[in-house]
Amino acid sequence: MGAQRIDGKLIATKKRQAMKSQIESMKQQGYVPGLAVILVGEDPASISYVKGKIRDCKEVGIYSELIQFDVTVSEKQVLEQIEILNANDKIHGLLVQLPLPDHISEQKVIQAISPEKDVDGFHPINVGRLVTKQEGFVSCTPAGIIEMLKAIDVPISGKHVVIVGRSNIVGKPAALLFLNLDATVTVCHSKTKPLSKYTKQADILVAAAGSEALIHANDIKPGAIVIDVGMNRSASGRLVGDVAFEEVKEKAGYITPVPGGVGPMTRVMLLENTLIAAMRQHEKAGKQ
Repeated sequence: MGAQRIDGKLIATKKRQAMKSQIESMKQQGYVPGLAVILVGEDPASISYVKGKIRDCKEVGIYSELIQFDVTVSEKQVLEQIEILNANDKIHGLLVQLPLPDHISEQKVIQAISPEKDVDGFHPINVGRLVTKQEGFVSCTPAGIIEMLKAIDVPISGKHVVIVGRSNIVGKPAALLFLNLDATVTVCHSKTKPLSKYTKQADILVAAAGSEALIHANDIKPGAIVIDVGMNRSASGRLVGDVAFEEVKEKAGYITPVPGGVGPMTRVMLLENTLIAAMRQHEKAGKQ
C-alpha cells in the first residue's frame, strides 16, 4: 500500500489561515506583530529565503522590515543595527539570515539579539530554556516537525525517535523537543557506525544530515514515520532530501516529501514565533 504522505504545505496553509484572524484580533487591541530581517551580501539562496519570509509576513498581516547590507559591512555595523532593532517597539521578532561573511562572528550576532525577539530560537538563553523546559523560542524546523506530527495525530510519548544529524539548528533542538515530550531519543551522526543499526529501531526517524539518499528502505523498520529534513541538489539539479523517497515510501507508515514537507513548516513556525513574541511583549508592556 505504501506510506501516507505528510503534506507540510497543506498543514502550513491551515496554520497561516488561523494566524490571519489572530492578527486581526491583535490589531483591534492596538498592536501589529513586527518582524525584522537583516541580510548581509548577495547570496542567491539567502535572498530567496528572505524574500519568502517577507512574502509570508505580508500574507498573514505581519509588519516586516528588511535591512540589507553589502557584503563588506563591518561586524560593528551589524551589531549596532541589532541594538537599534532590539529597542524598536514595532519590531517583536528579529533574525539575521545565515550564513554570514567570514569577517562577521555568527555567535556574536546571535548573542546580540534580545532573547525576547530571537524568533529563530538560536540565542543561548533560548537554547537553555529548551533544555530546562522553560518558556522560550524553539528553532523553527524542529518546532515545525512537532507541529506536523500533531497535525496527523501521531503520539510521541513512549516512542523511540532516532535523529540523524546533530546540528545546532535541527538535530540538537529536535532531540530536546522530543525528549521533553517523553520520547526515547537516539541521536546519530557521521561517526555513528553502523547507522542502520539505529535507524532500524526508530518508530519516528528524523533525517537531518544533509546527505542525499542517505536513508534507504533497508534502513527503516516497516511502518516507521520518516521525517526528511534534507535539502540537497541532485546531479540533475533537482531538490531532494536525505531519504531515498520512492524506495522508502513503500515501507514507511508516513513520510514527508521534499519539497513540500518540512520546508513550509519551518517558514510558518517563524511566523508563529513572531506572533508569540508580539503577544508576550504586549502583555509585558501592559504590566509596566
